[in-house]
Amino acid sequence: MTYTARDEWEKHFSDGKNFRQVGERERELLAEHTPAPNVGGRALDVGCGTGELAAYLASLGYTVDAVDFADSALARAREEHADVEGVRWLHLDIEHDGPAPLHEEGYDLITLRLMYPFVQDRGRVLHRLGERLRDGGALVIITPVAEHTPQERRGIALDEDEIAVLTAGWETVERLDADGLAVLVLRGPCHAGTRAVEKRPTTAHALTGALAVVTDDAGRILLGRSRRGMLELPGGKTRGPEDFAAAAVRELAEETGLVADPADAYVVTMLVDDSHGIPRLTAVVRITAWSGTLTNPEPEKFARWEFFDLHALACVGDVFAPAAAAVDAVWPGVIPGLPPTASYPVVVDQPPVPGEPAEAVRLRRAMAGTVIARGWAVSAPVRDALRTVPRHRFAPEKDLKTAYDAGDVAIVTCRDEAGRATSSVSAAWLQADMIEGLGLEPGSVVWEAGSGGYNAELLAHVVGPGGWVVTSDIDEFVVRRARRFTAEAGSGRVTVVHGDAAHGAPALLVPRGGFDAIVITYNCRDVAPAWKDQLAEGGRLVLPLELGGYTRAITFQRTGDVLVAEKFTHCGFVRAQGAHARAAAVADLLDGQLQLRFEDGPAGSAEGLEEALRGRRHEISTGVTMGPGFYFGSLQLYAATTLPGFCRLAVAADQESSVVEIATGSDAPAVLSGASLAYLTYMQSRHSEEREWEWYVHAFGDQGPALGEKLAEAVRAWDRNVRGDGGASSDPAVTVHPAGTPDHRLPPGDVVDKNHCRVVVQWPGRDALLPSPVDRGEARAASGEGM
Repeated sequence: MTYTARDEWEKHFSDGKNFRQVGERERELLAEHTPAPNVGGRALDVGCGTGELAAYLASLGYTVDAVDFADSALARAREEHADVEGVRWLHLDIEHDGPAPLHEEGYDLITLRLMYPFVQDRGRVLHRLGERLRDGGALVIITPVAEHTPQERRGIALDEDEIAVLTAGWETVERLDADGLAVLVLRGPCHAGTRAVEKRPTTAHALTGALAVVTDDAGRILLGRSRRGMLELPGGKTRGPEDFAAAAVRELAEETGLVADPADAYVVTMLVDDSHGIPRLTAVVRITAWSGTLTNPEPEKFARWEFFDLHALACVGDVFAPAAAAVDAVWPGVIPGLPPTASYPVVVDQPPVPGEPAEAVRLRRAMAGTVIARGWAVSAPVRDALRTVPRHRFAPEKDLKTAYDAGDVAIVTCRDEAGRATSSVSAAWLQADMIEGLGLEPGSVVWEAGSGGYNAELLAHVVGPGGWVVTSDIDEFVVRRARRFTAEAGSGRVTVVHGDAAHGAPALLVPRGGFDAIVITYNCRDVAPAWKDQLAEGGRLVLPLELGGYTRAITFQRTGDVLVAEKFTHCGFVRAQGAHARAAAVADLLDGQLQLRFEDGPAGSAEGLEEALRGRRHEISTGVTMGPGFYFGSLQLYAATTLPGFCRLAVAADQESSVVEIATGSDAPAVLSGASLAYLTYMQSRHSEEREWEWYVHAFGDQGPALGEKLAEAVRAWDRNVRGDGGASSDPAVTVHPAGTPDHRLPPGDVVDKNHCRVVVQWPGRDALLPSPVDRGEARAASGEGM
């Protein structure tokens, strides 16, 4: 019995045929080695057939999901075990269908009895099932063994090599015997760290070859388990004058039985390395279309061929080194920790390659639905972009559930040497909100600074066939990823370039009259003059601007030399690099227990402050209260932009403070004057039975009471003029002016001076032009900037 087609199995069960019955020894081993937890034990029986094993697991105390792809098997199971409680019979092809019907919280036990040898993509299926195990859970495979199976029936059994492959990477492996069947009990992580490995030494003076990168209709990559004990791509040496694309197509047919037209084969990269001291040149050939049935024409070289999920490639064990480098050439970063290889990308007009699982479509629609329901995507083009652009293909190292998270999760795709995020795919709601702020029309030309590919493709979808998107990044690795991902899954309307956005977009790519819109996707302490200069009159600029260290995604519209704010959204992005990179000035206190952070200027003098902090604390009630869940970001921003001497008082992440009432790793708005300091905190209201908190000021030093009263009065002014009756807060009017603009040409408001601009913040109730909270002229003189 070596069925592969579903209709063969349907006929098998409808004809009344069965598998080998579950033996007494199998039952004993399952009861002994995988007993049900005392509470809430849940099992998944994969390939349940007529349900005998599922019914037995239910008798052990498990709640069971029993799945099979044959309707006739499930019909018999429901009939033959109608009196069994705790079993849910599910029609599901575990190899090809999405996992939506399965239990989201995972399983304590997963069983595959007499069915694993019938799975084609065994590595992928095993990996996905392993990810669904709860802590302490077990995956049990019950299978015939080849050495005890007649030659004509070897298709239903596993040989020792295959058993070694499927057990690799598990924390514990128990191999038991049940009347000639191998019972494999696998526990712990199902992952084996991926590493690039070599074959035997070569005797040639140089090697040239081509590797074919092929994906199926679900976007999974084809890899072969070679007899050398590693995964490989289809490919091999070139013959005579044969070109690389033709060689890849030929090798694909010879090794896998799949047929491709050389016209659908694109050399995307040339790799140069060595094999045991012999130079090796490998062409990475992307196959965009193929036909045929996957077979194994060279069993002496390969044990099997199967398709793997891209996000699983970080934990599949040994991969032939050139194959690993080729995968990285197409999907940079999907396999971490590869040795350095010289890579020469080829400029090629590769068409996008289709392919995604149905589960991706379902999750994308769900993500879009959540973003739309929360009011972040209000226009039809943005809504359609969220539903259409395949987000997971721009974060291929992540599983689908993570890629389509509709919450506040940003998918980090690149980190620096210290582990800090330097590039990410932002939360979907924030991307939608910022794109809405751009006010795009069909045919618009947009520049995005801070590239990852996905946001650029959302923009390209919104502007339509007549529009264009230029996206840039300072990191060459991020640029390489974005170029490959937009080639793989893009619209063809995105140009990816390398450069520091602080200097603007490359001049040759700036349209006459400027871009219709510009979006910056990293935290900006300053507004580069080039952004205003390269923006068309009336165009919109959306950027995450820091004021006093608090970030807001602000939509500006250009009016002459002035940028006028239209909309604010609370957010956070990765820090700027290059010319815009600047660490906040910091003053350490009490042996590093506390820090004063000066986000928009040089560090103030902390001389004498430590003595004040050890002295008397003054407490000032503001009389301003808030309820649970209240958002006070508006108050923070108000304090940062209206109070001279503003700073942020922070407790170090690894410290606890007995001096100030601030949580570890957190900070609070503060003002500094000489050796005196006041900061803002809150505590449970003493005068209310409801859950209510009151804002208080704690102050230290001789000037503490007066300084604290200034901070308290700022809170009261914010409460009177900015905070609405319903708890919502008004946004200030904000304008950005060129650096050097004299005070008399600025509108009324508080001025925050940056290196390249003057930001005027006009809060309700504050009409006069007031001194800057930070005197940037003095800051530049102190730091030597501008000299």
